[in-house]
This record gives sequence, C-alpha cells and structure tokens, in this order.
Amino acid sequence: MKLTDGLRWINRAVLSQRQRNLLTILGFAIGVSAVTILAAMGDSLKQFVLNEFTQFGSNIIAITPGKTETMGNTGILRTNRGLSLYDAEYLANLPHIEAMVPVVAGTAVVKFSSLSRATDVVGVGHHAAEAWNMQIAQGRFLPKDDLLQPRSFAVLGSKLKAALFANNNALGQQIHIGSSRFRVVGVFASKGQFLGMDLDEIAYIPAAKALELFNRDSLMEIDLMYRANVDVDTLLTSVKNRLINRHGAEDFTIVSQDQMLDSLDDILNVVRFAGIGIGAISLLVGSVGIYTILTITLSQRKGEVGLLRALGMQQRLLISLFLGEAVFMATLGGMAGLLLLACIQLALSLALPQLPLLFTLTSVSLGLGVSVVVGLLAGATPAYQASRLPPIEALRAE
Repeated sequence: MKLTDGLRWINRAVLSQRQRNLLTILGFAIGVSAVTILAAMGDSLKQFVLNEFTQFGSNIIAITPGKTETMGNTGILRTNRGLSLYDAEYLANLPHIEAMVPVVAGTAVVKFSSLSRATDVVGVGHHAAEAWNMQIAQGRFLPKDDLLQPRSFAVLGSKLKAALFANNNALGQQIHIGSSRFRVVGVFASKGQFLGMDLDEIAYIPAAKALELFNRDSLMEIDLMYRANVDVDTLLTSVKNRLINRHGAEDFTIVSQDQMLDSLDDILNVVRFAGIGIGAISLLVGSVGIYTILTITLSQRKGEVGLLRALGMQQRLLISLFLGEAVFMATLGGMAGLLLLACIQLALSLALPQLPLLFTLTSVSLGLGVSVVVGLLAGATPAYQASRLPPIEALRAE
C-alpha cells in the first residue's frame, strides 16, 4: 500500500465517526494545553526568579547572623552574637574580595518641606551601587567615608525622589529620615521591583547611620562581591574560618548566590514536574478515549479488517494503519491544544505585556511529543488485536 493510500484510509476512518472522535480530540487538546502551559509556566517562573536574583549582580556571598541547624523536620536558630561593622570591615580585606556591603534595613518616614512619605530605608556601604548593579541617574552614590563614622548623606530611589521633589532638583537638599537629617547626594535610575519590593521607593543611607536610626546593635547581612574565576568553595571556607576565629563559634550562615539559585532551581523543578503531572492526567483521559474508540471501531469494522487480511494485507501494515489512526487523533488534539494556547498567549500579551512567553519551542515540542507518545500507547493494543484477527472469522461477522 502506498503512503498516500494509507493516509487517505486513516483520514476516512477518523472522519467517519466525527462526533465520537471529536470528544477524544478535545480531551487531548485540553491535556496538551494543560501540560504545555504548566511546563512553560515552570520555565517562565524559573527564568523570572533567575533574573530577579541576578539583577543585583553575580559573584556575591551573603552572610547573615545566626546558624540554622536541622534536626529531623525542625530547624533551630542559634545566635550568639550579631554581625558588626567591625566584622564587615574585617571581611572586606580578605583576598579576592572586590567589594563589601553591610546591610541593615527598616521603615521610616522621609520628610522634605511639607511632604512626607513612609518608606523602606536601607543602610549600606559605599560599594552597594557597584555590587548590586544599580545605576545613578543624578549626582553620585554614598562616598567612601569612615565605615564607623560616616557623614549623613542619602541616595533616593527614583519614585521617592519624584514624590518628595517632583521635577525639582533634589541634590544638596536636606531631608529628614525619622528624627535624623540627611543631605541628598544622588538619585538612582529606575530599578523596578524585587520579589514584590519596590526598589525605587527606598532611601539609602550609610549603615552606621541606619544602626542608630533603627536602634540596632548588629547588621542584618553582609554581602561580599568576589572576583570572577575564583573557586567559590575555597572562598566560602576561608570566610567561614575567619569569622569563626573572630566569634569563637559558627554563629552565622554563609550562602553564595550559586547555592541560593541551585536551591531555588530544585524547588522550581519540583513545582514544574508536579504541574506537568497534573496536565498529564488530562492526556491519560484522552488516551483512554482513543483506546476505547479504536476498540469499538475494531468490533464495528471486522468485515473490513477480514477483507483486507483475505486480500493479503500483512499484519505489520494493518498495525501501522490502526496506529496511524491513534496518532492522527492525538496529533489533531495536540495541534488544537497548541492553537488554544496561542490564543491564551495572545490575550495575556495584550493584558500583561511583561508576562514571560508561555508559547515557546520547548513547550510546543513537549506538548506535541507527549500527545504522539500517548496516542501510540493507546492505539497499540487495538492495533495488535486487529492484526491477529483471523480473516474467516472477520468475514463471518458480516
């Protein structure tokens, strides 16, 4: 049998039972849409988180006070002493460290003239803009002052500057943050949001001033930016040993950006595969439909099968024809599902232009590939049964 004849035979067989086959194709369309969307959402979420964490630069080690130890399913947080500015200054002098950023944050009211705004205030060092990949739009960032006794300077996020100064020049102006007075020396370019926090609404001041403002004794975090091509594990060990020598115990936690991204990647992969599994249930329903339809079709078309066998059609060819029906319906369902996904993507793109693409080459390949495989598996048994049917018994059924 020629390929074109086989395709026509499959086409007529599928179209002869339009309503019944349409339900099966619809089940596959829903299943493929679900699998593709959930897989694409997992990829998009993974890329979103990666972009969120890497927008502050790479090659960063974060040190936080307290050591988390896991015992069974519970965690115990032990803190003997916090992280001080002296610790930060000490770590800044380690080999391969290019920049150090002490971090302490809180909320305060920022005032200028008769205007005020309650917002986040972050205390940092003069390397923060460099380490976090933040661009200055006006003025400059915090100068290189004494870490323990810095001058009262502030750098504003773009939205905070607009709220307090509108289109007027903010550089050199005096503002009040809490009960303290600061001089504005710079304004950041728009940075956007980070995990729901608007970075353009933040006021940045020296860490020592923030400790006084929030009445804190220790830093919330110390970020170390290290040189490229440095062995991270060796550097982590060096930082850990140095701090243990200063503190007398490991009462802190050190996490590199790579470790953080690896942990998030593992979590997101679990979410992604769980989503694919949920979508696969719909495909399973569709495959049961294909199996049922082909089984019913076999019982209704025994005469046709017997005639083909009596005319000398080989079992292999008959199996191919029945499998072709299953794959054809599965492929139609997959294409219908992808068409539905394309419409959803178009609607979402118009409503939310910043949303990552759901319709990607990976998601399309996964959807079509899964539908074809499921179609083959669903059609295998009916195809084998058709090939094993004796010609005389099939003709007698007529």
